[in-house]
Order: sequence, then C-alpha cells, then structure tokens
Amino acid sequence: VDEAPVLISNGNPRERGTLDGGKRHYAIWKDPHPKPSYLFALVGGNLTSIASDFTTASGDRVDLTIYVEPGREDRCGWAMDSLKRSMRWDEVRFGREYDLDVFNVVAVADFNMGAMENKGLNVFNDALVLASPKTATDGTYLAIESVIAHEYFHNWTGNRITCRDWFQLCLKEGLTVYRDQEFSSDERSRGVQRIGDVRQLRASQFPEDAGPLAHPVRPASYIEINNFYTATVYQKGAELVRMIATIVGEKSFRVGMDLYFDRHDGDAATIEDFLACFEEASGTSLKQFAQWYHQARTPEVICRLAYDRSKATAELTVEQINPETPQKTKPKPLHIPIAMALFDPDGHEIEIGDAAPKGYADGVLHLTKARQVFKFKGIDKRPMLSVLRGFSAPVKMTTPASERQLAFLMANETDAFARWQASNDLITRLLIAQTKRGDIDAIEDRLQIFAEAQAAILSDDTLEAAYRAEILRLPSETDIARELQRNVDPDAIHTARNDVMSRLARINAKLLIRLYEENEVTEAYAPTPEQVGARALRNGTLTYLAARNSAADRARVSAHFEGAKNMTDQAIAFYLLAHSGSKARAAALDTFYEQWSDDHLVLNMWFSAQATSPNPATPGRVRKLLKHPKYSATTPNKIRAVVGGFAMMNPVQFNRADGEGYALVAEQILATDAINPQVAARLCNAFRSWRSLEAGRRKKARAAVKKIASTPDLSRDVQEIAMKILD
Repeated sequence: VDEAPVLISNGNPRERGTLDGGKRHYAIWKDPHPKPSYLFALVGGNLTSIASDFTTASGDRVDLTIYVEPGREDRCGWAMDSLKRSMRWDEVRFGREYDLDVFNVVAVADFNMGAMENKGLNVFNDALVLASPKTATDGTYLAIESVIAHEYFHNWTGNRITCRDWFQLCLKEGLTVYRDQEFSSDERSRGVQRIGDVRQLRASQFPEDAGPLAHPVRPASYIEINNFYTATVYQKGAELVRMIATIVGEKSFRVGMDLYFDRHDGDAATIEDFLACFEEASGTSLKQFAQWYHQARTPEVICRLAYDRSKATAELTVEQINPETPQKTKPKPLHIPIAMALFDPDGHEIEIGDAAPKGYADGVLHLTKARQVFKFKGIDKRPMLSVLRGFSAPVKMTTPASERQLAFLMANETDAFARWQASNDLITRLLIAQTKRGDIDAIEDRLQIFAEAQAAILSDDTLEAAYRAEILRLPSETDIARELQRNVDPDAIHTARNDVMSRLARINAKLLIRLYEENEVTEAYAPTPEQVGARALRNGTLTYLAARNSAADRARVSAHFEGAKNMTDQAIAFYLLAHSGSKARAAALDTFYEQWSDDHLVLNMWFSAQATSPNPATPGRVRKLLKHPKYSATTPNKIRAVVGGFAMMNPVQFNRADGEGYALVAEQILATDAINPQVAARLCNAFRSWRSLEAGRRKKARAAVKKIASTPDLSRDVQEIAMKILD
C-alpha cells in the first residue's frame, strides 16, 4: 500500500518493510494466541487487475475489478462474466440491486477456504477465479460461476442482513447456497443442477448427519466455530429454504423474501425472524417446520401403495422415522413436503382432480405426523407411484418398487430428477448385489433390464446431453458404502463397481461408441450448456469403454489424451490413464507434468490423479509426492490435492485392510495441525464413517483417530473433531 498499513489486532507487527524502492509498504502481524497461529498480511505492489463495469437496473454504474497475480489476467474473463450475470439475476429474481459504486475480487493462491464475502472486496482462492480452456475443466468453469455468484449474493444475505450470532450461521450460508443453486439452475439446466446438488448433499451431508459429527442446522453449541462451516449448515440449510418455498408456494415465497429484505435490512437477524416473514406472507404456520432447524439426523420416509380395483381407490400409507438425535433426545415428527405423482399402466400421469385427499395440494403431500394415510379416489387402473419428485425434502425414501417398476419410471417419468432417481435406485440395487455375491453372471438378467432402460434414455436426442451424461454416471464407491451402512468392505465395492461398468459397456458397446463419436465438439471451446453437456456425455462414454479394457479401448483413451484441445478432454483421459495399470500410464504422467509443471493450479491435477489412483502402490507414491519439490505443506490447495485426494476420494486405498492408509492420513493430519489447524480438521472428516467398516478396518481406523486425539498440544479445531468421531 502507498502508506504504512494499520491493522487493528491483538498482536504487534512481526515484520515491517518496503517494496519498490520504498514506494510501497507492508506489515505482517502474528496472532498472539500460541495455537493456532494465523498470519495477517497487507502487501502492496504484487497484484495486477482487470476492470469492467456494470449498470444496475436503476442506472447506477458499478466499477468491477478482479485482482490477481501478474500474468494471470487473461484467465479472469469468465469470473468477470459470471459476476455480471449474477448481479443482473439478483435484480430480476429477488429485486436486489448492488449498493456501492465499486465491487472488487482479489484472488490469492494460499487460502484455506473457497472464498469470503467481505463487503465490496471478496477474497477468493484463485482456483475459483482463474480459468482458460487449456487450463480449466468444465467443472471448474461451473464452480467459478457458482461461487462468484454465491459470494456476490452474500451482499444481501450475509452483509446487509447478517446473523445475530454464530448459531444463526445457516441464515446466511444455507440461504445463500439456495440462491446460488437457483442461479445455476436458471443459467443452465434445472434438472441437471438438481441432480448435482442432491449428489453432493448425499455424498457429504448425509454421512455427516448419520455419524458422530451430526448436528442440527442451527447448532446448540460449539468449541471451534470453524468446524461449523459444514455440509449441514450449507447444504441441508439450503434444502430447508427450498422446502419453505415448496410449502408456501412460489408467489408467497417471493413476497416473504421481499418482506425479509425490507424488514431486516441492516439487522443482525435470527432464524425466527426469517420464518416469521413467510408465515406473514402466506398465512401458513411454520411452527412445526421450524423443528428442522433444531433436530439433527436424516429422516427416513417409507411409502406403501395399496390399490382397490373394486372401489377405484389407491391408498398411500406414509411413515416418517426420525433417528435418535446425538443428544439422545426423542425426535419429533417433522413437516415433510413430498412431491409425488401416480402413473397409469400406459405411462401417463394421472390427474388427481377434485378428489384429492386431505394433506395433498398441487402435487405435494404434507406429511406432518409419524404415520398418515392418503386415499386417492377415481383411479380406474392400478397406478405406479413416483415420490420425492424434484427431491422435495432431504430425506431417505423407501418404497417397495420392483426393478421392473423402476425401469418403468425410467421410461415414463416426466420429472427429470425422479427419472434419474429411478435409474440410480435400480443400478444401486445391482451394485449392492454384486458387492455381496461377487458373481456378475448371477445378475446378468437384471443388468439386461437396466441396460435396456439406460440405452433408451441415452438414445433420446430430445433430452439434454448433460442429462443423459447423468444417467450414464454410476453411483460412486462411497455412495454404495453409504447404502450398505455396516460391515463395509471397500475392496469388494471397488471390484463390484468395475465389474458392473465393464459388463454394461459390453452390453451397450455399439451405442456408447456411437455417442462418443457423435458428441465430439469441433467448435472453439465455450462453457455453454450445450458444449458442456456434449463433453460430459462423450467423456462419460469414454469412461465406460475404458472399463472394458480391450486394446481398442486403451488406444481410444490414449488418443483422447494426445488429441485433446481443452483441459476438460485432457483431464478425463489423464485420470483414466493415471488410474490404470497400462503401459501408457507413466508416459501420460510425464507428459502432463512437463506441460504443466509451472502452473500451480493445473499441477494440482497431476498430484490428485496419483493420490486418487486405486493402485496398491498409491500410499508409497503419496509419500513420495509429499517430498516433491513442487509440493508445499503450507499451501492448502496442495494439501487438499494430495492428502485430501487420498483420504476423501480414494476409498479403496485409504481403507486398506493393512491400515497403512489410515496411518498415512493420521500422520499428515498431525503435521498439518502444527501449521494449519483449519485444514487439518477438514482432513479428519475422512474418518467420520469408520463405524460402518468391517471389523478389521474398523479397529485400525479407530486406532488412527485415537492416536490423533491423544496427541499433546492438539489444536481446538482438530481436537473437537477427533473427540466427536471417537465419542
């Protein structure tokens, strides 16, 4: 900065100095608290910028600037474009204009979080700002679009209206996640966005809710507040806002949001303030619904449909089972909105009409008791039930649907999410069966049913390519483990998933090859929904065909890698090669490193691809990567790429039967805790589901966590997580 900086701090400057021959000044402070140690720095003269402007709906000009390290300016265009679109969207969707004449974003390489919404100056991890076709995948482009919007939306839901205390954190984070999800849905595909959001919720929040780290969306207590920036607060918090919109209706929801903005602008608000606005706007009581904010765990909803042909009635019995809370308190019934439909045998949705049962309105059942019965009249033929359309509530849904009935829904459902869910449910059953029996021939007939239903969707050119790519994508190994719940053997899951993918690739080989060839994008790269979808579908077929592992398939992957003209295509082939045992693996690793060794963001892919490889030699490889000259134990993104990649995204090697994976991660958690407790605490989450493992692994995982928890001088961040995992 031009003058010596001043920072209000409990500590004294550790270091002062000048840059540019005395023209610029800097100072570094150290927090006096002995552990953890945080550095606060103000440094001038080492950033460059790109600038633009935005005109609000009222005609006011806002100067927009993104600050980055020199030489990165040409990779800020997408972030700037995303910022402008999010500003306009918030004006249209929620009537919220920006209130200052400047908006700045600064992107830095070393940052614990994704971003922070400081008023007028958002601070970003540069991984969520910098993008170019050669250096960033489609997934990165979409993440930048989402997070840029999220932090901008915080201007109203977080800054102008903030939280009274930390226990109201979901009031800014959950609400703002809902807003950024809606933005992405409007910018791209609502159905595909919803599937992606639910995948993430189930992968991160459901296990959190089921394990020792479970807490309500509004927690009752905390030791270290950093540990409550969780999937429950963010993602489940967003689902609660979405349920409010479903319960009160779209128009009343907008009126309620307007009332919230007008009434509490400038306030430090509470969840009660928020809910009161929707009650007033809609005339609907949310007293029972408010229990969602106080009650941890994921409810299970069980639906049973009985049909009486003589009376032309369908009777739907719905039960909610709420597990005991972490505080051992008896859970209360929740208000659960369940979007549903009935289909006739020809695949047409049945009009419910005036004979709708009590508690049903506009396609939604309102479950408010432990058990309710809904009777639908005037149903001439035995109906097929589809429930939780659009994932209308964050619950586990159980129905007695047969595999042929699920295939029927795959063919006839008109709700994009419910159609995908039928596909996901069907293939999950087969993956679990294969995991338990290990005999692919024993489920051949069942695989044929799924393969035919899947092929029908993949062949339907009227569907978005991005949606068909989601249908093609198998549940992850972690997804399968979550469904098994107990005595989990990661080796069996890994083998079963590979076997099922390989067999499906053989059944639908001609179709997959055709889709691979037809969806090549020849135009110049653009992160448009159409191009992103085509690449996702093409790369999805490549993944399936690679699982066949024929000579032709291996050659196709190598050609895909060598001929890639953008990072999306290069990365998928690179990961496939890095995870394979083929001769091309070593050459691909060398080629990728030589090409990108000077780019710290792209090089993280090189680290991650090796750390996530299911190869038995991976733990040893990870130890070598930790000593690599390009690795830094003080850089959060590097830690996440190597240690986080191994612990969170490599279940088969992290959960090795010999315990080596647990020991490696525990060792790195302790090493990281001495430098960066916040990141170390996040790594501890890898152990949260240890109780679901089979006995041998369970014992070794527990021993690793116990070692962490018993280490002297542990930070509060890590100690809180480790003790909860053991408790």
